[in-house]
Amino acid sequence: MKGYHAVSFRDVADDLGIKSASVHYHFPQKEDLGLALVARYSERFFAALNGHAAKAKSRADKIKAFCKTYEEALKSSDKNCLCGMLGAESRGLPEQLKQAVAAFFDANIKWIWQALPADMEAGQRKATAAQIVATLQGAMMLSISLGSPKTFENAAKGLIATHA
Repeated sequence: MKGYHAVSFRDVADDLGIKSASVHYHFPQKEDLGLALVARYSERFFAALNGHAAKAKSRADKIKAFCKTYEEALKSSDKNCLCGMLGAESRGLPEQLKQAVAAFFDANIKWIWQALPADMEAGQRKATAAQIVATLQGAMMLSISLGSPKTFENAAKGLIATHA
């Protein structure tokens, strides 16, 4: 997986077996393509998450559902999270794309924040939610880099044991 700045319309067209002009027809600017990808990725991620969490009764079940969604994303593509990759490049992204990536992570944090104990102090609750998201993002990266699915699995088990 290449970063945002390393991918061209020609790369996308070649991967799809179409002409570059066809990509430009649907996405006049590279930012438009990036925004469409982030929107589709976010929609699929939260649909999967909500599907896993639909039967969740306890905080532990919700945290397990969150970890499972990340794990499935990792196992289905053996790639880092699209928004995680773009997030690493945030300082150089166009503003709208940067905001879309931040919205994905804000929604992750909000979702897990709601699964944490309501009696937890608000600032601590938000920090804990951000820590959970960061841990899973980092675990994805390490798992891929080390070629070790156990790295992710162990991080997820640790989160579940700590926060469930």
